[in-house]
Amino acid sequence: MAKVTVQLASPPTIIAHEIAGEQNGKVRLADSNEHSRQQIPQVTSSVIHAIRGRVRFHVARLRHDIDYAHRLQGLIQSDPLVTSVRINTAAASLVVTYKCDLVADAQMRSHLSRLILAANDVAITPAANTSSTDNDANKSWPGMQLSAMATSLALLGGPLGLPIPPIMMVGTIALATLPVFQRALDGITTQRKLNIDFLDFLAIAITTVQGQFLTPSLMLSLIEIGENIRDRTARSSQLQTLDLLNSLGQFVWVERDGIKQQISLQEVQSGDTVIVYPGEQVPVDGSILRGKALLDEQKLTGESMPVLKKKGQAVFASTLMREGRIYILAERVGNDTRAGQSIKLMQEAPVHDTRMENYATKIAEKAVVPTLLLGGAVFATTRNPARVASVLTLDLCTGIRVSIPTTVLAALTYAAKHGILIRSGRALEQLAAVDTIVFDKTGTLTKGEVAVVDVKSLNSSTPSSRVLALAAAAEQRLTHPVAEAVMRYAEAKQVIIPNRGQWNYQLGLGVQAEIDGEVVYVGSDRFLRQQGVDTEQLNGHQKGASSAIYVASNGQLQGKIKYSDVLRPESQKVVAQLLTVEGVEVHMLTGDNKRTAKAVAAKLGIAPTHTHAEAFPEQKATVVRKLHEQGKTVAFVGDGINDSPALAYADVSVSFANSSDIARETADVVLMQNDLYGLLEAIAIARKARQLIHQNTSIVAIPNLAAMAIAVIFGLNPLAATVVNNGSTVVAGVNGLRPILKPSSSTTLSLAR
Repeated sequence: MAKVTVQLASPPTIIAHEIAGEQNGKVRLADSNEHSRQQIPQVTSSVIHAIRGRVRFHVARLRHDIDYAHRLQGLIQSDPLVTSVRINTAAASLVVTYKCDLVADAQMRSHLSRLILAANDVAITPAANTSSTDNDANKSWPGMQLSAMATSLALLGGPLGLPIPPIMMVGTIALATLPVFQRALDGITTQRKLNIDFLDFLAIAITTVQGQFLTPSLMLSLIEIGENIRDRTARSSQLQTLDLLNSLGQFVWVERDGIKQQISLQEVQSGDTVIVYPGEQVPVDGSILRGKALLDEQKLTGESMPVLKKKGQAVFASTLMREGRIYILAERVGNDTRAGQSIKLMQEAPVHDTRMENYATKIAEKAVVPTLLLGGAVFATTRNPARVASVLTLDLCTGIRVSIPTTVLAALTYAAKHGILIRSGRALEQLAAVDTIVFDKTGTLTKGEVAVVDVKSLNSSTPSSRVLALAAAAEQRLTHPVAEAVMRYAEAKQVIIPNRGQWNYQLGLGVQAEIDGEVVYVGSDRFLRQQGVDTEQLNGHQKGASSAIYVASNGQLQGKIKYSDVLRPESQKVVAQLLTVEGVEVHMLTGDNKRTAKAVAAKLGIAPTHTHAEAFPEQKATVVRKLHEQGKTVAFVGDGINDSPALAYADVSVSFANSSDIARETADVVLMQNDLYGLLEAIAIARKARQLIHQNTSIVAIPNLAAMAIAVIFGLNPLAATVVNNGSTVVAGVNGLRPILKPSSSTTLSLAR
């Protein structure tokens, strides 16, 4: 990875990245010499990869500064050399494609690095691109301002008695009513139904014609408030997915006609011989032609331990080469690989309605026609437009449209303050209704890394501390996960590690080393037997959920070190709480073998019938789909590429802030504290929000129905009807804000404890 750190003491106030001239078809970039005196902090960017005409940067500031991200995007989009810009704030990623036929790649990267720094200047107002301008054109109507102006004029000209011309109030109300009219017209012409906007429009029109300007103004203000809050709680249905090729690296070594050459990943073809070295990700699916390697497949399969692969065995894209070197016959490339198909499964998952309040609105819409019929009956009986306006005003729609999104927004805000990102109202609703939770094992219920769990001496004359010291001395500076775990454990136990002399590491077996004049072997039982060590006392040994390496010196077995992918400290408590307190059905999915999966499930109290082992991504998605088809509301909790299809197919998906980019972008709920206690609190928040919504429905329905009965039987002034309708709406709205108005101790439910 190339590290680019750029810092200017005096950044440009106006960034002028001019095209100074053209030589031999290449554009020469010139920088403005105009500087401000304002000092700005350092901005660090890293070039993750670059190919001809395309570069990807990692800019840490993108993750936490949305204003900076907007400035940077505007600056780069305004550059005439740039063809496209893509910013992923969650991944702190910036991808730029540019006209490579007009500028040298190195020069363009340097130029972009300067823009990354320049965007730090808050004085910069980059020109907005036309596409974004066009997209925002429909959102530029000042509905909130117009309704507020109409209400102010109605108050001044009504209760306060100021000489406000009626035509001014009528005109302002008419302008503010346009969005309502457009939605009502769209409902009639496109959806072929009378919606709540039609009801609102009639009530506004009748009261305006009667000269009761305060009534329609207040209605418009509340409608606009509800619409704005609802838009803030909505999430785009288009999932932000990652380019698989970006995550695998930009260049690949291949052997063609006996010659090794480095090419871009996009140029690799089926049938190529691909060479993979330690520390690299396998870029294709294929089979090993020669060599052997220790591959970490956790990202794809969820298997926590690296796997030794030899000639003839299959390997998969996105797996990490820990040790060794292999030549692979490429069989599937790009999106045809298993990792690519995982992303495809995720993209093909059904897109659900993303607004929780839409469900309640549909219920309210069912009252539109009955309300119109009732109003018509009242008019036919009384010939009094005021009583009709009162009936139309006393609907349930306005209160629901304001109070429910307010409750949703308050719950989402409260959750965010407690380190839980819930992306939409729909996710909040589904989370409250969850009755089945499916956990991925590796990295979710477990820490996702190997850890030593026990050191045992098998020789009465050798203490366990000596066994650990010999193993640590032999394993030091090896990159194998078990070796790293042994070193961490030795350091934690403050063991004095002796010096290591000559040593020889055999991939997939173990290491031989000279330590304190002894020949020490550390590795598998098979490795020790190959070295002539007597391992008969290990016969009949049951490994259980843990694996082990063995330590021998001078031809004698000295001890064993047990290791495993250990559970998160909170996993048992969280699963127990879900099973016993909430009665939620808990399943576990894993790419691990059945023996390991069952042992872990037993520790957690998960039933064997709910434990699914050796599951690849498509199988995980199948399990989630089957549970959903059984009528269950399913939450899936996972953190890797292998989990993304299951995350996409679940009713609500949960991931961690430190998960893979794909899992984090797919998830409906992101636990920013990276622990499972956040899941309990998220469920508590969602259920509290559901309870408040039920309360708000009663707060809106009861007074409006009572007032409607009075309006039909005895008659009711439209202004009084508006006060009842709007008053109940305000009360319900304030009630919905309780999660953020009350101290956190009173709103954090016992479920999260």
